[in-house]
Amino acid sequence: MKLRRDPFQAIADPTRRAILMLLAAQTLSAGAIANNFDVARPTISKHMQILTECELVESNQQGREIFYSLKVDKMKEIDRWLEKFRKIWADRYTQLDELILTIKKNEQ
Repeated sequence: MKLRRDPFQAIADPTRRAILMLLAAQTLSAGAIANNFDVARPTISKHMQILTECELVESNQQGREIFYSLKVDKMKEIDRWLEKFRKIWADRYTQLDELILTIKKNEQ
């Protein structure tokens, strides 16, 4: 039985976020992904395994090469979850703007 990992734990790692950014632009081979980082290839392989288990990327073997691509639907799930917080943050910034305007008016 394959353990399903939490995608939020996966994106907590800066290297995995960088890999996702690379894959957002294009499908890449494992070697091409590894060439963008100054770490051992087994380290990148472990990151790719975690991203695959979280269903954030999918792999496709073509001959001897494995190509990875971003799973947009899974990224959209994360975006929908974050949207709730965007609204809260936007409301708080609006309140802060209003407070600053009030303070400036009172100083005049």
